[in-house]
Amino acid sequence: MPYNDSRRLFVNTIVAEKTAALLKLKKLFFKALTKYSPARTKYYPVTQKPLPSLSFCILMDLVGYATFALPFFGEFFDLLWAPVSAMIYWRTFGGFKGFLGGGLTFLEELLPGTDIIPTFTITWFMQYSRRKKPDYTVRPFTR
Repeated sequence: MPYNDSRRLFVNTIVAEKTAALLKLKKLFFKALTKYSPARTKYYPVTQKPLPSLSFCILMDLVGYATFALPFFGEFFDLLWAPVSAMIYWRTFGGFKGFLGGGLTFLEELLPGTDIIPTFTITWFMQYSRRKKPDYTVRPFTR
């Protein structure tokens, strides 16, 4: 093997190692656009998770309130609605907070008299108020 070929091989391995290290660093701070072509993947900054719609949260709370309409069957419906509500809450809000809130929603639906608490809507307002809002600068129109 001639000298130039061995040197080229050595340089190519160093470049490949640095590229692999840079890709690992990018994966830590950025989310991949596609998973199918990792060598050609472009990375973009991670954006905020979208909130569920307010109307969806109000609808879920209204379904929970519907148990008050039927005097005897309402408590039986609470037994069926509590795990469904907890799963919907967890899938809607996600993460550890969604898991913890799903457990609290489960207890809220099971305990008598606590169905009136609008858990979904309260969580929506809490997350909406904590979101990072983009800064808009207003520049005066001058010539």
